[in-house]
Amino acid sequence: MTTQLARAAGRHVLKGSYVAARTSGRVAVAGLRVGIRATQQFPDLPELPEGRYVDLPGRGEVYVVDTGAPREGAPTLLLFHGLATTAYLNWFSTLDELRAENRVVMLDQRWHGRGIVSDRFSLEECADDTAAVLEQLGVDRAVAVGYSLGGALAQTFWRRHPERTAGLVLASTAACWRGNLGDALFYPALGLANDRLRPHYRSRVAEVRSGLADVALAGAELSTWAWAEFRSTSVWAMPEVLGVLGTFDARPWLGEVDVPTAVVVTARDRAISPSRQRAMAAAIPGAVVHEAPGGHASVVFDVERWRPVFLRAVAEVVERAGDQAWCT
Repeated sequence: MTTQLARAAGRHVLKGSYVAARTSGRVAVAGLRVGIRATQQFPDLPELPEGRYVDLPGRGEVYVVDTGAPREGAPTLLLFHGLATTAYLNWFSTLDELRAENRVVMLDQRWHGRGIVSDRFSLEECADDTAAVLEQLGVDRAVAVGYSLGGALAQTFWRRHPERTAGLVLASTAACWRGNLGDALFYPALGLANDRLRPHYRSRVAEVRSGLADVALAGAELSTWAWAEFRSTSVWAMPEVLGVLGTFDARPWLGEVDVPTAVVVTARDRAISPSRQRAMAAAIPGAVVHEAPGGHASVVFDVERWRPVFLRAVAEVVERAGDQAWCT
């Protein structure tokens, strides 16, 4: 009887997590659709640099954007995008300013956009993919810049490839995704569901990926382009990636970070509380905090206030890294 009850409880948790994942994905899609159509704060769509597919032997094919160096000896920025976005969608509003003084390299991460559809999502594999891209491009070191999920990836990149990391810029992110009792209950349940449902998630992600056009630029009108770019990442990737984020915890080793670091805190963030963002900064030796007044999606919906704060943070880390950091 006890075994039967345990199995029934397990099935209930799986079903509940499955429904929750589907519902959260639909809410996210609906919310972004409303935002894209209704907001008056979108910048104009700039002329975006074209990307290309790069084959990483033994790993897969990734979609990479490399702006090239604007001058000899220019720093390289390695941009990591957030959850449910692509490299273009996360960074389009800052690319013009970033590439004016820096070489910018970015790619769609696994299970996102035109990224690799692996058996499962892994922060470590994403970091290693990115290091392999730098190897292919002949880039020795770069400042790793991450937004939200991308912040966890940037931290993981430093942990696994410190010799390639000249500095860190961490925006709207944290050292650990389990911030309260609700998180402590949610993520294990989601992980249990993912173990059962991952093959279904992966097949849906692969289906979306296979139907994407070879070129990621979907048109000149911003809302149409943004919506198409957002839809290039399957909603079914979200529970898998969230489940992995729930296991991420950099706190035991953040005190070992030995490169210039800036943390951009979004002061009205409801997805990752400002207190958790500041706690991450406090754990990194010498990290400098820059505060932006908006919420978690400021990189898209509050660009005019967020962008200058972010650009100052990037410039500061590049300057602190010094000319000796760049070798390509």
